[in-house]
Amino acid sequence: MCPHVFGNKIAELRKKHNMTQRELAIKLSMSAKAISKWETGRSLPDIALLPKIASTFAIGVDELIAESHQS
Repeated sequence: MCPHVFGNKIAELRKKHNMTQRELAIKLSMSAKAISKWETGRSLPDIALLPKIASTFAIGVDELIAESHQS
């Protein structure tokens, strides 16, 4: 999973759900700084968080981590 691809997906999902980084951080019991690092590709969440992140956006983990191959 490429950090930048994952970060872009998190940012896209968050915006689609009209959430700020802070609001997402609260839902995930994380800091807004951690969300920012994910979105900028500087870090990835712990694998144990993936189900909670996916659930927050009402998608499956497979959809969350899938890398888009669209042109």
